[in-house]
Amino acid sequence: MWVILGEADWRARADAHRLRAEPYVAGRLARRGRGEKHPVDDFLFEYYGYSPARLTRWHPGAGVLLAGDASEYAALGSYASVRLDDGRTAVGADLSRLAGRRDGMEWIRGLLARTTERTARLDCFGLHEWAMVYRQTPDEVRHAAWPLRLGSNGTDAVVEAHQLRCSHVDAYRFFTPAAAPRNALAPTRETQRALEQPGCLHANMDLYKWAMKLAPYGDSALLLDCFALARDVRELDMRAAPYDLTALGYEPVRIETAEGKAEYVRLQRAHAERAAGLRARLLEDYDRVLALAG
Repeated sequence: MWVILGEADWRARADAHRLRAEPYVAGRLARRGRGEKHPVDDFLFEYYGYSPARLTRWHPGAGVLLAGDASEYAALGSYASVRLDDGRTAVGADLSRLAGRRDGMEWIRGLLARTTERTARLDCFGLHEWAMVYRQTPDEVRHAAWPLRLGSNGTDAVVEAHQLRCSHVDAYRFFTPAAAPRNALAPTRETQRALEQPGCLHANMDLYKWAMKLAPYGDSALLLDCFALARDVRELDMRAAPYDLTALGYEPVRIETAEGKAEYVRLQRAHAERAAGLRARLLEDYDRVLALAG
């Protein structure tokens, strides 16, 4: 049942993970020290609540034991010591805790599986961000530090010229009261598994959340792969948003034009194709961990 890693081996893996993760967290830590905010690079840390320290920490995953001095892992609440046949003690993720997480893991696994079965829809054009500021005054918008490219009236006009087709509950719930009735759907948590589809930017960004939910039992490399995708998805999300972020080096995807829509769909499709592979890997990881949950 157990795979045992020698100390030199698992420390090398932990160091490699940390080195890979550090570029993702360096800017966040530097800005936090200066009291600054970034609408793209800070989002994943703030929205998903997974700290830089947690992202840079490697986990061996369920069923793997760390031999040698693994006291830093033994100190974590989700780890336990195991006595080996030869009398040595090793440390691994505490499998006894998995039973209490089974229902949540099965719900997530079902969401991933049902999303995989659907055809990607690529006709939303990122209008969820526009719906989040529809008919708001400049001081009410979510990212008030950044101007609206088309101003308030121009932004409202774009929303009114399109059919909103958002299928993701955690995007839809931030729609303004005036925008929500304009959406073709009214997603709820109860309908999430019935509505989520693999072309959705937020569904693909959420792969990072579902990888997070497996920690410390899941694949740490997969977690970073999902973070990297989520970071790129967030960039497209904000480039296609109504905000002017050119001062940060982001050229807008002008979804109010035919050319901008075509560019958005091209990038959205590329993200969806990349997400498909990660979603398949996540399903395998959930199956692996659920099998160990007993």
